[in-house]
Amino acid sequence: MSDAIPALFTDALKLAHASWRPVLRAGLAAVAEASPAYLRELAADTFLPTGGRIFAAFSQPLESVRFVLVGEGPYPRVESATGYCFMDGAVDALWSDKGLSRPVNRATSLRNFMKMLLVADGHLKKGQTSGAAMEPVAEQANASGSPWIQTRAELQDKLLEHGFLLLNAALVFRPHVPPLKEARAWQPLLQAVLAALAENAAARDAGLPVLVLWGKAAELLSGLPANALFPRVVSEHPYNLSFIDHPGMQALFGPMHLLQRADAESLPVK
Repeated sequence: MSDAIPALFTDALKLAHASWRPVLRAGLAAVAEASPAYLRELAADTFLPTGGRIFAAFSQPLESVRFVLVGEGPYPRVESATGYCFMDGAVDALWSDKGLSRPVNRATSLRNFMKMLLVADGHLKKGQTSGAAMEPVAEQANASGSPWIQTRAELQDKLLEHGFLLLNAALVFRPHVPPLKEARAWQPLLQAVLAALAENAAARDAGLPVLVLWGKAAELLSGLPANALFPRVVSEHPYNLSFIDHPGMQALFGPMHLLQRADAESLPVK
């Protein structure tokens, strides 16, 4: 079976934490068994993410995972696709003088996610999340000695610190392959990932991680046997404006205070 797994994929395992590598090898073998030509064809093609980052999301220990945030697939841009779902690598600064930075506003899902966090923390009011309402938020965020995080990388680190596995249902993007078809090919690996998380929780007599499913992600995971074991929080995808006011997402993420630096006092509310 190892001959069916091109070296490109086994070499990429070096970006995954050591605790994940046996799981991912088994998952790759399951992908090759289910679709014998898939990995060979993919290795001969061009896909995102580049730089061997296909397994970058598995950077923290398996036992540290408390939440599995499932996205649909990588961003369709080289600079944006990082191997972590939802984290747009083209975004650096989060704030501008008047609100969110231009790159954040262009990254619709990230923009709405941040506004959801601001509503959950009481910095914005429901239905008042644009224009003038953002100015006092930006003023606080940009102030000297601000307790607010400043970059997308810091936000990603905060999510990882809270135990998020930022996983895409389809681990790769190719413009000529339908995303749903790509996601189906990777389902055996996702099954291996969820089964490993369930086994680890049982061995430690710990609670199962929570699945955080946005949009079509819930449908993409519905056929996996291990999927039914996990508690879940489901919402529309963040590219929908209605996501900002989703009570389930606010209840989940609000207590994490993701926009606050770890060494900072509570963010002031105006």
